[in-house]
Amino acid sequence: MITGIIIVLAVAVVDWIAVAKGWKKVEYLAKPWTMAALFLVLALVGRFSSLPLVFFGLGILFSLAGDVFLMFSDRWFIPGLLAFLLAHVAYIIGFNLPLPVVSPTWALVVALVLAFSAARLLRPIVAGLSVKGQRKLIAPVIVYGVVITLMLLSAMLTLFRADWPSAAAAGLVSVGAMLFFFSDVILAWNKFVAPIKNGRLMNMITYHLGQIALIVGVLIQFI
Repeated sequence: MITGIIIVLAVAVVDWIAVAKGWKKVEYLAKPWTMAALFLVLALVGRFSSLPLVFFGLGILFSLAGDVFLMFSDRWFIPGLLAFLLAHVAYIIGFNLPLPVVSPTWALVVALVLAFSAARLLRPIVAGLSVKGQRKLIAPVIVYGVVITLMLLSAMLTLFRADWPSAAAAGLVSVGAMLFFFSDVILAWNKFVAPIKNGRLMNMITYHLGQIALIVGVLIQFI
């Protein structure tokens, strides 16, 4: 697994350099190949030996589709958003198989903190959509925000689950989901609220590191 993850990281770094330098042709290759390489690691190491691994594999494939859509013009934004929405749904299912047994108190505390934080971040993004005359995107973006928050909640609750005994696995999926969450916040903020210095580069770094950490944690848990 270590060799495979090093290869995934190497391809991701090529993509980061391409984004930083504005090398579009290199980015068009390196960006999708990063997720394709991560899928191969999951397939070769995990061998889809359990149902959760199947759903995490689907999540990677939907993410790959979203990457391809978002590389092109803005008219592909909705298909890209839908692809990533399905990726998060697949991850949510994967995290919740089997159905988790979690302390209601901890579940409520984590859920309230995430809900409050997500709402604070979503409010200016929705306002930015209105200002830019993109009102038709408000409902899809809100739905997406709810789903990605549920994905983050599902990941973080592994920290409190007896059936996730490895602190490394639970910690990695929690950090990975958090990075994935913030990669989307950076993308949306940069696109709809205000430009962020090196925003695209920050978006890709947090996205790739988040996906890698999440999948490594999943492999530690399920193999």
